[in-house]
Amino acid sequence: MKLKVGAARTLFLVMVFSLSGAAASFAQDYPTKPITLMVPWAAGGGTDTGARILAAVTEKKVGQPIIVVNKVGAGSQVGLTELARAKPDGYYLGFPSLPAANTIILDPERKAAFDVDSFLPIINQVLDPGLIWVKTDCPYRSIKDLIDDAKKRPGQVRASTTGILGDDHLAILMMEKAAGVNFRIVHFEGGAQQFTATLGGQVDVSFDNVGSVVTKIRAGQVRGLAVMDKQRSKFIPDVPTLAEVGFPNIISSSTRGIMGPKGIPDPVVKKIQEIFLTGINDLEHVEKMEKVGLALLPMMGAEYTKYFKDLHETCKSYMDEARKAR
Repeated sequence: MKLKVGAARTLFLVMVFSLSGAAASFAQDYPTKPITLMVPWAAGGGTDTGARILAAVTEKKVGQPIIVVNKVGAGSQVGLTELARAKPDGYYLGFPSLPAANTIILDPERKAAFDVDSFLPIINQVLDPGLIWVKTDCPYRSIKDLIDDAKKRPGQVRASTTGILGDDHLAILMMEKAAGVNFRIVHFEGGAQQFTATLGGQVDVSFDNVGSVVTKIRAGQVRGLAVMDKQRSKFIPDVPTLAEVGFPNIISSSTRGIMGPKGIPDPVVKKIQEIFLTGINDLEHVEKMEKVGLALLPMMGAEYTKYFKDLHETCKSYMDEARKAR
């Protein structure tokens, strides 16, 4: 039986409004069961620490557990693949690090099963500036000491990252170009592995982020050489910026926040944003993040999406060089 044009249009509108109403009703009750927050890095690093603090504070406000799980592998590619394939109902969310997610997508050799449109940026939590650091008994007391040694021993000074083609890797490449040196780059799967290797003398210098090592600096285990930001970090105010020591154009950071697979209904997205923004702004969350040295930078919706896509364009300019320097 064929419907007339007017009847078909009416039926279509009824279906649209019914689905919209169902989504709104679903969102109103959300969450009715535990939420999984997947961190694509090993436990113990800065990304994992921030995610667990946010989950612990936020779950008190929603009446449902927020379970943090670590899906480790291939510089976060394993976890991101799982996130892209997840059911878009708001109960399986991810906690990617940028620009690591961007560079995986941009590297054809990684054969990523996702692209920038596979993910829905929901709310960002942290912008963590890059940091160059060494163990306390290392002979490098300054960036000058590091550069001088690297010039004397081309390709022999071991510089580590927390993941191939992540922000730390790109920062090393920027430093090599700016200082005219060549490091021997060593990649690890997250900050926990990097810290163990650095203290064990397996590498000479490490590139990571302030939040990953600030408590270790305060404890006297490691020493910061320079912050890769426009201004000093309030968490380690005695550590100079790279601009102060002659490298004003090297700016590096890692942003971390909550993303979902594409397709989560708008009313549910808004409810997720509302829930986690309440958690981010909670005094307990703010105090705990201050304690571990993680700087907050909330971004939501269109702003977060624009940041993600603009960063993607920026990363393109580094990819050829980064792929050659694996």
